[in-house]
Amino acid sequence: MTDVLFYIAFVSAVVGTAVGFGSSTVFQPLALFFVDFRTALVLVAVFHIFSNASRLAFFHRGIDKRMLVIFGVPSVLLTLAGAVLVSYVSQGLFELLLGVFLVAFSIYSLSGHVIDLKPTTSHAVAGGVLSGFLAGLVGTGGALRGAFLNAFGMRKNEYVATASAIALLVDFARVPVYLASGFLGAQYYGGVPVLFLMAIAGAYVGKHVVDRVSQEGFGKMVLVALLLIGVKFVAGV
Repeated sequence: MTDVLFYIAFVSAVVGTAVGFGSSTVFQPLALFFVDFRTALVLVAVFHIFSNASRLAFFHRGIDKRMLVIFGVPSVLLTLAGAVLVSYVSQGLFELLLGVFLVAFSIYSLSGHVIDLKPTTSHAVAGGVLSGFLAGLVGTGGALRGAFLNAFGMRKNEYVATASAIALLVDFARVPVYLASGFLGAQYYGGVPVLFLMAIAGAYVGKHVVDRVSQEGFGKMVLVALLLIGVKFVAGV
């Protein structure tokens, strides 16, 4: 593992903490410049565990327990299904579909329209199912999770804490499947402790970014991040 990969991990952790998602979405495609897809998948997932655990250390009091259950449980179940299918399904198609959705959602919301997505059980379950499946399959369901949670109108601390807790559950579900499939070679084990340090440092810096952003500004930051990620997925297929 190169030093550049560790710097990318740090920046990804800052971004992920500041907007409540995105550490894996930023890290995953950039990691592919240095390692193969399956190796990137498991390295990013392990880093994501460290990153989300660090965020929870700063924001744990804001967790919405109801959303954690009705959104998180479906996410975990579908993550397992997606992780098992990694070796059999084309990644490009799913990234294209995700990108189209995110671009449309972000542009619509940033144009001043409000998506009236009520915090109902059915909407939460649907968000958990879709984001969990994509997380297991392509390693980056956080953007879709962020789209659903942002539309629920959660306060910024609740948003970051709840999104991080759900992501942590998802990561704990998919990492064992990846490891059992032999996706991570022994030569990469030594870089895991450094990823842990980058996750903590990035979460710390990201927390100070959140503390200095207004509620309205935070919502726009999330939507702009969603738009950029969506464009990346569409252009990259």
